Amino acid sequence: MTTARPGTSAVLFEARDLPCPGQDAPLSFTLRPGLTLVHGGEGRGKTALLALIAENATLSLWHEQPADAAHDQMVARAWLDERRGAASGRWTDALQAALIEAFALAEHLDKPLFMLSAGSRRKLGLVGAAASGAQLTLLDVPYAALDGRSARVLSELLLDAAEDETRAWVLADYALPAALEDAPLAGVIELGD
Repeated sequence: MTTARPGTSAVLFEARDLPCPGQDAPLSFTLRPGLTLVHGGEGRGKTALLALIAENATLSLWHEQPADAAHDQMVARAWLDERRGAASGRWTDALQAALIEAFALAEHLDKPLFMLSAGSRRKLGLVGAAASGAQLTLLDVPYAALDGRSARVLSELLLDAAEDETRAWVLADYALPAALEDAPLAGVIELGD
């Protein structure tokens, strides 16, 4: 089920009868600018749904985290630089710099990714997600492994995303984080508990 925020009309992604692991029936939904919650319990298909959206998207997309072991030897700064190069002019350097400071990542930028904690790797991915300028940004349980300060920074980022009129942000999680309870959601995709 998807509910739309009043006044939001641009459809950036549409799925009709999309089969999704963990679901008894195919899913149909639209993604619009702003923040959409994919809500579901363990094993209900949140991660699988994000992967299906990524496979079927035809617009600029962010759906990666530096947690993949294939990136272990890459230096954090180089990881961001590589993604900036692929962003085709959409990348926002000022936002990258502000989030590196807010997430306290500056001291980790010259380290290989295998030396970063799970939380620092996640924060690096969130910097990339925000700075990328992608029309569609997919975040899979982004609060996991974050300290309190970083969770507050992420909440501020997602509150801004909820008001975004050009980018669709999809947050897949077990529940809507308390800090986002008053956010105007562009939609909710309910996968069940």
